[in-house]
Amino acid sequence: MKFGAAVLRSYESPFAVEEVTLDEGPAHGEILVRIAGCGMCRTDLAVRCSEGRSPLPAVLGHEGAGVVVETGGPDTGLSVGDHVVLSFDSCGQCRNCRGATPAYCDSFASLNLFGGRGENAARFIDTAGSELAPRWFGQSSFAEYAMVLARNAVRVDPSLPLELLGPLGCGFLTGAGAVLNSFGVGPGDTIAVLGTGAVGLAAVMAATAAGAATVAVDRHPGRLALAERFHALPLHAAAPDLPGRIRRLTDGGAQYALDTTGSTQLINDALRALRPTGHLGLVARLHTTLPLEPGALDRGRRISHICEGDAVPGLLIPRLTALWQAGRFPFDQLIRTYPLTDINEAERDCDAGRVVKPVLIPESRS
Repeated sequence: MKFGAAVLRSYESPFAVEEVTLDEGPAHGEILVRIAGCGMCRTDLAVRCSEGRSPLPAVLGHEGAGVVVETGGPDTGLSVGDHVVLSFDSCGQCRNCRGATPAYCDSFASLNLFGGRGENAARFIDTAGSELAPRWFGQSSFAEYAMVLARNAVRVDPSLPLELLGPLGCGFLTGAGAVLNSFGVGPGDTIAVLGTGAVGLAAVMAATAAGAATVAVDRHPGRLALAERFHALPLHAAAPDLPGRIRRLTDGGAQYALDTTGSTQLINDALRALRPTGHLGLVARLHTTLPLEPGALDRGRRISHICEGDAVPGLLIPRLTALWQAGRFPFDQLIRTYPLTDINEAERDCDAGRVVKPVLIPESRS
């Protein structure tokens, strides 16, 4: 079948919406999904800085949502017409997958970032007859259609705004999952969220929904205003004595802190703002060494890296949609939609901080 997809042909070039051909139908355990909308995540854009490790040319996109149009056999657990949110790929067989921690799958990097399914994956073929790289994050959903494993798709209520749900499969899942799963935040807890992009603001909303007192830290006044709208106490990242200010706002220190920035300075500030036994979670990849100040981890304080919000997508995504339906997780307020053909404008707006979460809508849907 032929359809439109946004192809990235080199690390420096813009995306180009081209006609591609899917070389085969769904295999056993797979589904074909007509994409209603796909979020643009900074992980997609980080491919430009991957130093050749992410294979190109490729169709990126890993926050897709859409409608099942074909299934690879009767045992996928999904039916034609089901509305689904797509999430990350995993092997389903390693110790961590079997232990309900698929974000720590032994093959996570190869399956999601480096085309690890190789010849076993259906391929996109361009008009010149050349193959594009295998599925990005098991999806390659900057396109009108995506072929995915059924276990990486989560059925959702068809009354929900399907074109807006894709970011629940990664960015919003990561922030909310860190709060609800990794930390287990509850009523009366205190948390500092450093960085209020899509992941950080999802964390703020989840913390508010859980009944926690939240401090949001950023350099962008508009993002801090959004965090305040979601009931966080805003603090500018350049404020003098940032750790002391956080401690005062959290009655002696935050029990939890979530860093989404990767800034070593803010990470150390967050550690200094924790109360004894406090937990700092990191979701951004560090690109430098992390020097810790003496005593930073004294008195039971700890630090950990959190991937995909420690989520089982099939459990967390329905929880988040239920919170949205109850008015307690208003993620739609972070989204701006763009036609898929405007993908380069969406990337520029994302890089410039003019939009929190771009969502691309294929032409057939826009």
